[in-house]
Amino acid sequence: MKSGKRTNPMTWLIIGSGVILLLLFLMPRGGAGPEIEISQVMQMAQSGLLEKIEVKGDDLIVFTISGEVFTSRKEAGVSVLELLNERGLDPGLGGIQVDVKSQGNSFFALLITFLPIVLIGALIFFMMRRSQGGINQAMNIGKSKARPVATDAPSVRFDDVAGSDEAKQELIEIVDFLKSPEKFTRLGAKIPKGVLLIGAPGTGKTLISRAVAGEAGVPFFATSGSEFVEMFVGVGASRVRDLFDRAKRNAPSIVFIDEIDAVGRHRGAGIGGGNDEREQTLNQILVEMDGFEANANVIVIAATNRPDVLDPALTRPGRFDRRVMIDLPDIKGRQAILEVHAKGKPLANDVDLHTVAKETHGFTGADLANLVNEAAIFSARLSKTEIGMAEFEESIDRVMSGPARKSRKVSDREKQVVAYHEAGHAVVAAQIPDADPVHKVTIVSRGMAGGHTRLLPEEDRNLWTKSQFEAMITVMMGGQAAEEVVFGDVTTGASDDLQNATNVARKMVTEYGMSAELGPQAFESNQGQAFLGRYISRGQNYSDAIAQKIDSEIGKILIVARKKAKETVEANRDRLSRLAERLLIIETLQGPELQDLLVGNLPGNAPAEA
Repeated sequence: MKSGKRTNPMTWLIIGSGVILLLLFLMPRGGAGPEIEISQVMQMAQSGLLEKIEVKGDDLIVFTISGEVFTSRKEAGVSVLELLNERGLDPGLGGIQVDVKSQGNSFFALLITFLPIVLIGALIFFMMRRSQGGINQAMNIGKSKARPVATDAPSVRFDDVAGSDEAKQELIEIVDFLKSPEKFTRLGAKIPKGVLLIGAPGTGKTLISRAVAGEAGVPFFATSGSEFVEMFVGVGASRVRDLFDRAKRNAPSIVFIDEIDAVGRHRGAGIGGGNDEREQTLNQILVEMDGFEANANVIVIAATNRPDVLDPALTRPGRFDRRVMIDLPDIKGRQAILEVHAKGKPLANDVDLHTVAKETHGFTGADLANLVNEAAIFSARLSKTEIGMAEFEESIDRVMSGPARKSRKVSDREKQVVAYHEAGHAVVAAQIPDADPVHKVTIVSRGMAGGHTRLLPEEDRNLWTKSQFEAMITVMMGGQAAEEVVFGDVTTGASDDLQNATNVARKMVTEYGMSAELGPQAFESNQGQAFLGRYISRGQNYSDAIAQKIDSEIGKILIVARKKAKETVEANRDRLSRLAERLLIIETLQGPELQDLLVGNLPGNAPAEA
């Protein structure tokens, strides 16, 4: 498997040199046989036992007549011929052969001598290169890290962006400004300086900016607000200047700054004072966008999900002329997003993306992309060749509540309580007006929940009525009411229902003026100390007597809803039992079978009214 980390060539040079030196030092440099004294060699010569002597410097290799080989050493400055002549021996023909040879290990000697010198030189050269690179890095620290996006082969176009038609139209106009400026200049229109994209995380701000890069056909420089923030003074401002210089040289061009709130927060927030490095960077951005020098044909697009913390000077006209809101997609937008992400995937005939869009109220574009991907993964896990509606349903549950906890051990008693609890929610929702239709009931444990009941709104709502809120709270109370009616006691399983019901009731009283006792007043306030667009403390603008009435009104709403839920459960005890018993068998109910259990005819009874 290939590693993504490359080894430095200098490292290989050091390792190779070390191995060569080790081999050379370990290599035996002795003779071909046992070593003997030079005196023994002379005695063997006088006895006529020697055939030949090879001389290599001061080293001797002695060959006997019997075929034995010995090694020896002579004194420096004395030749073998002299030693033989002193003893009356005549080397040459008929005598001992003396063969003088050059040093055979001279190459290795030179290698051992010069290799350390070469190695040290290479180390010095490498260190100089590294120090020079460090100097270059220090000189380039003020350069912008913005990445030019290739516009000749864009990967994202406006056709790939769905669910944000208004935002897309605003940005299409920006692209038209760059492609056909004369269309606007002949009417006296000026190109906008900047476009601020505002939206919750996952709504597609970065995606639509990538589509602008793909459609504009002009240089597009993408960077992040955090890349301007450094520990060294002046680096951020220097990078801003370099970024805009590059954009001006390539004009007409677009600069995209993602998460601009990292550098564009309120100045004078009490951190670092006027010398704060982040504030100096923001000042440079303000000057570059609308200073004395006009930036013709350079448009800045920025994205943030925290517009409340941005400095007012950054959001004024002349800097960011347009504020484009990218909201959560409605049902039509969610279906369009699902179709974009489902393109090219094998969908089964039973898949209804409109129904999936209705079930995913509140999902962002990123959530929907993850939903389609989870459905594909789940289908592959089951070795299917197509993605069916069952896989989409499972994916919705996974995204909302997490994977099913099939390994969780649940007693029969607890499973029965959960079945009646969820059946209580479903029966109450099916029997009271203004409640959304029941789409799915399950007792499969996910996350911290033992089961859940999913309602399917017929349409997205921007306005809620008081009766709809009361119906919502009543449905939330249905689970605990069913526990009390069937088992004569209640469990902790309704804790999340009670918390959500209390939150809705509190908003009805304090924000929406839906209390008959307190009247049309809003009691919540944002009074307190502001810091970076947030409030550290929240004060109340009403007396303790009003606070007591608020608590009393919230309690009344909850008690009335609880009473109504219990009455509905008691009046539909047979439906509750049938639904719970069926859940204990198959664990998940939806579709026609669920609707028949909720509103269908009971055996021996007249047709029920939904």
